[in-house]
Amino acid sequence: MVVVFEGRDAAGKGGVIKRITERLNPRVARVVALGTPSDRERTQWWFQRYVAELPAAGEMVLFDRSWYNRGLVEPVMGFCTEDEYRDFLRSCPEFERMLVRSGIVLIKYWFSISDSEQERRFRSRMNDPVKRWKLSPMDLEGRARWVEFSKAKDSLFAHTDIKQAPWYVVNADDKRASRLNCIAHLLDQIPYEHVPWEEVELPDPQPATGYVRPPLSDQTFVEERY
Repeated sequence: MVVVFEGRDAAGKGGVIKRITERLNPRVARVVALGTPSDRERTQWWFQRYVAELPAAGEMVLFDRSWYNRGLVEPVMGFCTEDEYRDFLRSCPEFERMLVRSGIVLIKYWFSISDSEQERRFRSRMNDPVKRWKLSPMDLEGRARWVEFSKAKDSLFAHTDIKQAPWYVVNADDKRASRLNCIAHLLDQIPYEHVPWEEVELPDPQPATGYVRPPLSDQTFVEERY
């Protein structure tokens, strides 16, 4: 299963991903948030480094931003050429149809946030030292190009909102409600059944016959400040 989370900066993508994964086994459910491509990766097929992160049977991958960088951030910020952008819009639907045909369940969420709410969240980050790291120069530049991002999003939906992998829009002005709505919708996409727990019996500890514990003074302990 692949779940893609996209949307404007501060729309709440990271928050809902944390809420989804906090109750899941990290061995089978993982988050992928790729950074800036290296010089070598820039010469690769655009989807190549994302393909390497795809799941096997029984696994779930949540993309905190994804291959849609080429359809949103890169064209707005001037990080790709017009030809590269147009090629992405042509190739992306076929790429996703291939994923679905291969047996991958692909679900795409767009977190929609209003202009006023994004400004409120940005100002909150500016004034809170705990959240300040979330506010990057790219976020500020994206804020300045609000209309350009809107046009890019509209074009993206026109090309990639396909029957096999439609976009699901989450109203994200209310963080708590958007998280609950997204999780409820995600659960509805998968036909699952109750799996009964196996009865577990805790074994008795091994007897300490012949074992002498070294003195605690030989160990270095963390200072107990609290």
